[in-house]
Amino acid sequence: QMAAKINEAHDHIAKAEKYLKTSFMKWKPDYDSAASEYSKAAVAFKNSKMFEEAKDAYLQEAEAHTNNKTYPSIIHCYDALEAAGMMLKDMQRLPEAIQYIERASMMYVENGTPDTAALALDRAGKLIESQDLAKAVDLYQKAASVFENEDRLRQAVQMVGKSSRLLVRQHKLDEAAASIQKEKNMYKEIENYPTCFKKTIAQVLVHLHRNDFVAADKCVRESYSLPGFSGSEDCIALEQLLQGYDEQDQDQVSRVCNSPLFKYMDNDYAKLSISLRVPGGGKKKLLAAAAETGEAGAAATDADEDEYAGGLC
Repeated sequence: QMAAKINEAHDHIAKAEKYLKTSFMKWKPDYDSAASEYSKAAVAFKNSKMFEEAKDAYLQEAEAHTNNKTYPSIIHCYDALEAAGMMLKDMQRLPEAIQYIERASMMYVENGTPDTAALALDRAGKLIESQDLAKAVDLYQKAASVFENEDRLRQAVQMVGKSSRLLVRQHKLDEAAASIQKEKNMYKEIENYPTCFKKTIAQVLVHLHRNDFVAADKCVRESYSLPGFSGSEDCIALEQLLQGYDEQDQDQVSRVCNSPLFKYMDNDYAKLSISLRVPGGGKKKLLAAAAETGEAGAAATDADEDEYAGGLC
């Protein structure tokens, strides 16, 4: 049966080539019929687990559709390119697969079907995530741009959110901070204020991991302009977190960071929360160090008098 399938595939290829030939009586190749035969050949090869041959047949189908230059053909060309990408995925050749899917999605944008293009970029991002985080971020950001150009902010912000999380995972914290700010602006525009509060928590964690207390504090101050932020559990927790960090009180910081509000965030942010340490090792650590040199009493008194003992860094 396998041999029959392979023979069938080769027959379709032969027919396709015949349709592309010109002669004295036939001046123009029949691209439409050739594309149809290449498509059938690709399916037969795929069913025979001959993925390399199936990929090549899909690419030949795409080329025939491109030469046909009608609108339906362009749509079919995209499908064929994405199918070629899927064959490469099955062969564990993901970077090549992504190239074809990306190329296909750009064709869709150019031909006025941006939604499908953005969804293809999103799919490609998911495929490559396990192998190349930076490429996944690039694909999600491209998908976000496509949605944003169509004023589809709800879809765009989902893509930006994926980018932010992967940037955190790569410890690209400066880029992550900018990406989260973009998310926050989008959620503000669509008036989803509770999600803005959650993005403020993510921002603060990123800034504190960047050792930038001023930027973290600014994020919280700016959030007071959001309806419902003042007095919310997010607001109270963030004020406690900043106070603990500012006073180098590791116990207070850990208490806030281990609260359900922080612990049940997206995994990448939850990890930032759990691993957050105050600068200088914390007040208690300083007191212990002072005790070793016989100055514990004086250090303790100083600490009681001045809650900023030890400075901010």
